[in-house]
Amino acid sequence: MHPVIVINPNSTEAVTREMEKAVEPLRMPGGPPIDCITLQEGPPSIETNNQVKAVVNPLCSLVLSKHHNASAFVIACYSDPGLNEIRKVSLKPVFGIAESAMATALTLGERFGIISILDTSTARHIDAVRVAGLESRFASDIAIGVGVTGLIDNETDVQERILNAGRRLREEHGANVLILGCAGMARFKLSLAKEISLPVIEPTQAAVTLAIGAVQLQ
Repeated sequence: MHPVIVINPNSTEAVTREMEKAVEPLRMPGGPPIDCITLQEGPPSIETNNQVKAVVNPLCSLVLSKHHNASAFVIACYSDPGLNEIRKVSLKPVFGIAESAMATALTLGERFGIISILDTSTARHIDAVRVAGLESRFASDIAIGVGVTGLIDNETDVQERILNAGRRLREEHGANVLILGCAGMARFKLSLAKEISLPVIEPTQAAVTLAIGAVQLQ
């Protein structure tokens, strides 16, 4: 069985390692292998619209180069860069982590909130909610003010920022399920869920779970 290939569109290997840890529980006997790889041509982080656009063509090229040795692809950036374009060039299932996380959230609660890295991310996330037609199920999106590479530098500070955002989403905006809006936040899932007493979705896990289901049903 060919693997589910999970692509980190930024070039920060520490984020890819976080993805590896997040998907480890999904590696199981009888299931497809899960390979996490890094887009070497990508920027260190994807935080602006220009950075989102810049990785689309390299992602399409990488998917095409792996196409015959993959069961499915996961694009592991919460902006879902190039998702529609990649689906046009690939005959294999392609999953974006934002789309997958929102789909999963609908099964766990009435209103979902998103914890973002930067204020510049929130507009893209809100656009994605609108395009998906999920405004009535959307609570809010709150940024913690830390970029992708900053998530690695000060774990205690980042954890407290994420917890504060989670509390605000629950108490001020009525969210009853939370989405971590960046693949680099994976290691904070369990502590947030414990402290906030709400379901927390790690988006790469959500996308890989859907990918495995699609592969098993082929």
